[in-house]
This record gives sequence, structure tokens and C-alpha cells, in this order.
Amino acid sequence: MNDIADHGVRFGRIAAMLPVRDMDKAHDFYTRVLGFTKVFENGNPVGFMILKRDAGELHLTLQPSHEAANFNVAHLMVDDADALHALCQRHGLRIIKRLQDKDYGLRAFVFEDPDGNRIDVGQPI
Repeated sequence: MNDIADHGVRFGRIAAMLPVRDMDKAHDFYTRVLGFTKVFENGNPVGFMILKRDAGELHLTLQPSHEAANFNVAHLMVDDADALHALCQRHGLRIIKRLQDKDYGLRAFVFEDPDGNRIDVGQPI
């Protein structure tokens, strides 16, 4: 490691922060459709929320005027990309990139959540 990067600090987990226009709608999607559990919320009305499922963690922040980016904002590793892809299709989510095996060793696809946030999904092949 070079001298600039070798500062002695060890990094822990890092969680994606997703902007949402409607916290209740986002909470319903991530808990009822994807199976996350709310572990923290802050504000009245709620302006920030932490959701967890297995090793995954998402932070939602209320941004009423949010306009989605046209690039992926989070990467989600799963153990069954086919099952998650089918779930996304059943719930009418927009699939941005179709499910396929990539030359870099992942079975992957990209979908949009109800706020237009693009989530890149990957499963090691």
C-alpha cells in the first residue's frame, strides 16, 4: 500500500443512501416486496430510515423533489439473481438491464425502485 493510503484507519461497512420522494411508499416497497426490516427511523415526519436484510443495509432519506439519476446508485449482491429478477418482474418494476451472465463473473441485472433509483444486482457465477 502506498504512503498516502496507508493511514492506519480500518474501514467498516458502508451503506447506500437512497433518496426517496415518499418515505411510506419506499418503506412499503423495501419491506413488503424485498423483505427488509426497519431498524431505525428519525424525524417527525420521518426523514431518515435504516433498513436491513441479511448482510444488506439501506439508508433512505426523504427528498420530496428527488429526480432519479440515470446511473446505478447501489450494487446489491445476492445468492439468487434469477429469483430476485422474477420478483421484480412480478411487481412490475422497470428492468433497465436484462438478466445475463457477465464476463466478469456475475449473473446480473439492473432494476429501478419506485423512486427511479437504479439498483445493480449481482450473483457470483
